[in-house]
Amino acid sequence: MVNVYEAQAANKRKSALVVVVFFLFVALAVYVLSQAFAVYSGYRPGGLGMVGLALIVSGLLSIGSYYFSDKIVLSISQARPANRKKDFTFYTVAENLAIATGLPKPKLYVIEDSAPNAFATGRDPKRAVICATTGLLDKLTRTELEGVIGHELSHVKNYDIRLQGLVAVMVGMVALLGDWFLRMRWGGRRDDNDSGGLGAVIMLLGIIFAILSPIIAQLIQLAISRRREYLADAGSVAITRQPEGLISALEKISADREPLEVANKATAHLFIVNPFKERTGRAVERLAGLFNTHPPVSERIKILKEMA
Repeated sequence: MVNVYEAQAANKRKSALVVVVFFLFVALAVYVLSQAFAVYSGYRPGGLGMVGLALIVSGLLSIGSYYFSDKIVLSISQARPANRKKDFTFYTVAENLAIATGLPKPKLYVIEDSAPNAFATGRDPKRAVICATTGLLDKLTRTELEGVIGHELSHVKNYDIRLQGLVAVMVGMVALLGDWFLRMRWGGRRDDNDSGGLGAVIMLLGIIFAILSPIIAQLIQLAISRRREYLADAGSVAITRQPEGLISALEKISADREPLEVANKATAHLFIVNPFKERTGRAVERLAGLFNTHPPVSERIKILKEMA
């Protein structure tokens, strides 16, 4: 049996490793593409090329997403504020668990949809939001709901939403640089630098990175998202001391085949379980798993049972 604290420590180490690899990869991709921009523009390798403009654009986008992402997500999801009388169980479970974790009680919202699911958003614990569907509130017992809310509070406590926002901006920056590089008018390339063979090598590397970097960055981003789900599962067990509650909740949510109508690709990674509920063949499922925002529910349940 795996101790919950050992599981949390292992997940934190793995998450940290993935994040470090991601930042190193983004730094390498930006450096290579900026050098390729410099060679294309007729300068010696060593300048920063177009990276300055890319940083300004991505910086503005990150500021906007930092301050308004929660409002945008709630609007897209058509969520309403929770009512203590109408949503009493949801309200009291969140209130009690927030006290147990020492976190401020998050703002609570409800999506009128019979598909069971939930997510957390907000840039820090003081401005956190937990949103659940009416399907989740109707179909789960109080113990199961505690497992789900504990999972979402763990996301809040671990600042996962802030991390995902930062990662999304960096992925966007790499994609933007790559797109600019591939869209350049190659017929108008200047050749007044004397970088010779080194310039040709840098240009070739620039093309390779422009094509592959956005894909690789997206895969690493999804890997980070999946690792944070494991960490939030372990955090839920540490809060509630009842892994059976979250196990049962995950089984119910994944067994319900009704897709969540308001979910889309921009918000899917926020939910506790993939809201699209797609059925595929085993081979296709393994390939598609590379591009999933969530780890397989069966794997999550297997790990949780080891903590029971």
